[in-house]
Amino acid sequence: MSASVGITIYPRDADNLDDLIKHADQAMYAAKAHGRNRFSYFTPGLQTAALARLRMTNDLRTAIAENSLRVYFQPIVDIHSGKIQKAEALVRWLHPQRGFISPMEFIPIAETSGLIIAIGDLVFREALCWVRKWRELYRPDFQISINQSPMEFQGDQERYIKWIHELALQNLPGQAISVEITEGLLLDASQKITSKLLQFRDAGIQVALDDFGTGYSSLSYLKKFDIDYLKIDQSFVRNLATDASDIVLSEAIIMMAHKLDLKVIAEGVETQQQHDLLKQAGCDFAQGYLFSKPLPPEEFEILLQRQKT
Repeated sequence: MSASVGITIYPRDADNLDDLIKHADQAMYAAKAHGRNRFSYFTPGLQTAALARLRMTNDLRTAIAENSLRVYFQPIVDIHSGKIQKAEALVRWLHPQRGFISPMEFIPIAETSGLIIAIGDLVFREALCWVRKWRELYRPDFQISINQSPMEFQGDQERYIKWIHELALQNLPGQAISVEITEGLLLDASQKITSKLLQFRDAGIQVALDDFGTGYSSLSYLKKFDIDYLKIDQSFVRNLATDASDIVLSEAIIMMAHKLDLKVIAEGVETQQQHDLLKQAGCDFAQGYLFSKPLPPEEFEILLQRQKT
């Protein structure tokens, strides 16, 4: 066991019990945020940050209730044919006062507040709506991938049963959806997580392992769990042209994945040179600004229309 300790000092920080406890609590959360198993002193900046988090949490709750979050889609391209075959669904928040807020800022708050469950369900519903349309009009095998945080996976078993039921109601096969998870989720996979992965497998929903190579990579994950795709992290892709070790690592990941009958998606592809090196290495799919930034669904559909004609 380890301890995260928050410390506040009387009377410097406060002169009453309620405020002292509140400040110590804020300092304790700061200790947790910096890696746990440590102590942290209260500072006025912590209170400012806590108030900002509270305001953002309330604004995010309002945005969910008023259905003002938007789902964007980024193309995933078959690297050999150049055709858009998949898309990743990404949530965007246009704040009425602050403008677009980065997901890097509001997703962690959504996770700690529990709002990530409602956001995940919103993304799933939107993805289902658009994948049905795009399969009918453009590609019968079109697939949309949805990110799932560890907190979502730790939730209620019934949630994914409802997802699978909704797929059936929409007359869509499981392959219309892919779920992206991180390696950290599999590091100490409980029976609850394993059973959910089995749920996906039995329903035909495919699973992608995101940011592969940056976390606790283990070949045993790929054998034990039904993984369909590996996503090479953009930190490898970024330096493909200048760092020989990154292209060697990428080639090794691709070769290993293919031996295990997995497909590989490279993230963060921004230049033609990166694309060509990945294609030469045998990568299956690519995603990044070379093809398109994440787009609202109406703009994404224009890409599919152009591709069809």
